[in-house]
Amino acid sequence: MTLPKAEVRPPRGTGDLKARHTRFVPKPITSLEDTGISQLWLQDLALKILYFRGYVTGFDMAEAMALPFSGLIEQILETLKREQFVEVKTQVGFGEGSFQYAITEAGIARAREAIDRSQYAGPAPVPLSYYNDAIRNQGRGRPSVHPRTMRLAMADLVLSDQTFHRIGPAVNSGTSMFLYGPPGNGKTSIARAIGNMTLQEDMYIPYAIDIDGQIVKLYDSVNHVLAPDEDVTADGTGTLRAGQKRDTRWVKIRRPFVVTGGELTMEGLDLVFDDVNKFYEAPFQVKANGGVMLIDDFGRQQVRPRDLLNRWIVPLENRIDYLTLHTGRKVEVPFDVLVVFSTNLPPRDLVDEAFLRRLRHKIFVEDPTYDAFRQIFKRTAESKGVKYSDKGLAYLLQEWYIKRNRKLRASHPREISDQILDISRYLNVKPEMDKDLLDRAAQAYFVEL
Repeated sequence: MTLPKAEVRPPRGTGDLKARHTRFVPKPITSLEDTGISQLWLQDLALKILYFRGYVTGFDMAEAMALPFSGLIEQILETLKREQFVEVKTQVGFGEGSFQYAITEAGIARAREAIDRSQYAGPAPVPLSYYNDAIRNQGRGRPSVHPRTMRLAMADLVLSDQTFHRIGPAVNSGTSMFLYGPPGNGKTSIARAIGNMTLQEDMYIPYAIDIDGQIVKLYDSVNHVLAPDEDVTADGTGTLRAGQKRDTRWVKIRRPFVVTGGELTMEGLDLVFDDVNKFYEAPFQVKANGGVMLIDDFGRQQVRPRDLLNRWIVPLENRIDYLTLHTGRKVEVPFDVLVVFSTNLPPRDLVDEAFLRRLRHKIFVEDPTYDAFRQIFKRTAESKGVKYSDKGLAYLLQEWYIKRNRKLRASHPREISDQILDISRYLNVKPEMDKDLLDRAAQAYFVEL
């Protein structure tokens, strides 16, 4: 049951959220071996960047590959120059990092061979084993929620005590939650509030993952929100030692909140290979690792609910997932995701009881009571600039709900208030809950079947 500002994020550090800040910080890179990637592969990456960009300085190359210039990029460029794949054109500043490089004919030939294998030309990836270790380490830093935390995060939701106190344990489980009930009562808003509670913590993810030379692009500006990133040492103390900087192949983000709906397909839950660019896009649940994944309108996807739940059985129970490369090879990744299924459909119409038992927490989001409806309407009207009236609400309930045997829905106050605003602007009158405006708003909003 939602009020207007359903996505209010509590200030960081408020409440009694037991936030065990992750101690994982990507270690500084001091040598080629620290990258976990072969020198030849990194040379190819540098040549592709030069091929696509044209002229690049050493410092620009270091930024593009997210690797330190000193001792690494300078070594790669020196090797490529010695083998006559690149050449120095000019110097645009001081130091070797300001040398401007261009690709030679021999370099173009080698770059094209590399592009035939993959057109990826972004930050250097991290090996799959590095990523798996990082997700497991950061999973142990998940915050726990308690009643006070819940009240702060859900201040704009009106829920019954029973529903309210069932959400907290489900969040702390970090596994799965099934929200069901009539439409318009705030299931999606509850899921977003859960995201706001759990996403106060930050974490690190790599831009891309290397699986035996195959690239999986992970960082996604749509689903990942960048977090402030102070220079820290590998022990997480926050003090930068001379000459040290964390591995910049990793990006610091808020814990992710990924939403999918009717567009979700079985293919979208596995590695998606781009036949043109010849690298992979990480599936939704991998992008959501360390955070929350909301499957909205569950049951309205293009795949059968039974098939979708079958796909989740192993990840939900074992906390690991298996992804398939286009070569047929399967790889294991952690599954550190709180999966929230939200549906307006009756559970018995979706799957049988045996499948529902695999979902740890089932929460029914019921219609609001008359008192709750009044609270929602009063706050909603005031926030939208509609003059609230108990007398007007009583009239609305009697004429448009009780007499017509219509169910209360938590979304109705917002939508009826919007109708009042639209009509009052048209009539050039003050927006208020008088009989005339309420009747006009209800007639415009409700559909009599």
